[in-house]
Amino acid sequence: MDKPHQTTTAAMADEAPLFFRCPISMEIMQDPVTVSTGVTYERKNIHKWLFTYKKKTCPATMQRLDTIDLIPNHTLHRLINSWSELGPASQSATPSSSAPPTPSRCYDVRARLAAVDSAPFKVSSLRKIRAEIAMDEEAQMELTSSGGIEVLGRVVLQILVEGNDGDFAAFQACEEALGVLYLLPLSDEASVQLLSRPECLRAMTVILQRGGAEARLHAVTILQRVAGAGGSDFWAWLLVDSQDNVEFIKSLLELLSDESTTKAGACALDVLLDVLGASKKSRVRAVELGATHLLVELLPEANRHCCERMLLMLKMLCECPEGRMVFAEHGLGIAVVSKKILRVSDLATKLGVKVLWLVCSFLPTEKVLDEMMAFGAVKKLLVLLHVDGRTSTKEKAINIIKQHAGVWRKYPCFPCELKGFLKLVHACH
Repeated sequence: MDKPHQTTTAAMADEAPLFFRCPISMEIMQDPVTVSTGVTYERKNIHKWLFTYKKKTCPATMQRLDTIDLIPNHTLHRLINSWSELGPASQSATPSSSAPPTPSRCYDVRARLAAVDSAPFKVSSLRKIRAEIAMDEEAQMELTSSGGIEVLGRVVLQILVEGNDGDFAAFQACEEALGVLYLLPLSDEASVQLLSRPECLRAMTVILQRGGAEARLHAVTILQRVAGAGGSDFWAWLLVDSQDNVEFIKSLLELLSDESTTKAGACALDVLLDVLGASKKSRVRAVELGATHLLVELLPEANRHCCERMLLMLKMLCECPEGRMVFAEHGLGIAVVSKKILRVSDLATKLGVKVLWLVCSFLPTEKVLDEMMAFGAVKKLLVLLHVDGRTSTKEKAINIIKQHAGVWRKYPCFPCELKGFLKLVHACH
């Protein structure tokens, strides 16, 4: 009486997808659990490995386990149950032309997801998921609703496991997982909470520092989108750890330096502005990490949009004493900013004048005032005096000239028009 059932069970075991099988026994799992390396096993088998044989490594990868906690893999468990109920024949059969495509596509997404969660080598499955959801919004929604964000998050975090920092397979899997996340909306509250954990930021920082060009773009874009959905105080509470703050800002500056003319560089600049705007301490750390020098070097070749963003960031850095000091001491700082005034856009002019005003008001060294005259900043400020109306930019130009005209009038190249302006100002006061 039991033979037909045994035959059916054996047939199902033979035809079961590889990721349904425990890597130890190669039998279909009934109670799948995941260890800290991300590999899934049958509970009784891994329990015996850990507690009977006293092993401290992952059987499939032989990596040392950080913890012996066994996490139930509910996604894979549900998928195995669904597969068992349908039967192996129905899984391998070719769907008829009249069958609705959505269930099959959704099953494929869930199957790929389970493979990622259970298999020791995840890159191939991640690439297939990425290809399948690239142009399919329904598949993207199915992936998200099936716990895909959580699964992909676990893959990303594997790069932080001790010993995995030099593991090419773990690093490549992390890059592929970010490639999948890049295609998803990531706007719902659950996704934001999951991806805004400090450990996720640390994993993203590793990719920003050492990943390929595409992976770095994916990482910084994901962070930008999650931060946008997380609210105005997102960076303020996330970067509470000073070391995380330093490493993250450093990685963004490196990306901006390497990819200044690409989309990745533009995204890095936008994220930096958000981070620096959230905390004054972050501005000081950015100055210490060379942000001021980097901006001065990049400004000459920057396009209009990036030029405006860089000047905004430079203004933020010059609002702290450390930033003003570095800018004033840089040999090209005054020259670069002066060149952008009245040349790029009204916004660039406004920001450039604000930078000069900050330096001239709080750090008017002889070097600064000499360079203001030598590189044409004084002449451009004079042009701004002829602008109609009373704008904040014009007011700052007047303020700078009133403060330092006594020094500049000693120069042979001091504009005659400026002498007339000064007489008018004194007459009015």
